[in-house]
Amino acid sequence: MAQAAFEELVEDFEFLDDWEDRYRLVIEEGKAMAPLDAALKVPATKVEGCASQVWLHVTPEDGVMQFEGESDAMIVNGLIAVLRKLYCGAALSEVVAIDARAEMARLGLNDHLSAQRSNGLRAMIERIRDVAAKSL
Repeated sequence: MAQAAFEELVEDFEFLDDWEDRYRLVIEEGKAMAPLDAALKVPATKVEGCASQVWLHVTPEDGVMQFEGESDAMIVNGLIAVLRKLYCGAALSEVVAIDARAEMARLGLNDHLSAQRSNGLRAMIERIRDVAAKSL
């Protein structure tokens, strides 16, 4: 169910044996994202439950998920980029059906994130899924 961009990321991860290399790839994905417009860094877009500052501007269009985001932590910026690959371009009905935990497990992320980062990732996923469900 994951988007093609996410499947490509899974393939990239399969070539990396070392978790540190995978971690670096996640960070590089975050660095490649355009920064979020400062005007969008408002309380309404802030994701609660994250150890770092995180903003997600979720904008479903024509039944398709779209969002952009930013964090003040490099690894979290990378996680936002990973979530964009997982969700952006998916039909809203697919967004609510995607088992994000299982998809992230394919990257090995569930085993290598701190409890705080895992909670933050869960909060971002909940925000995306909630907006999708309300937009159906």
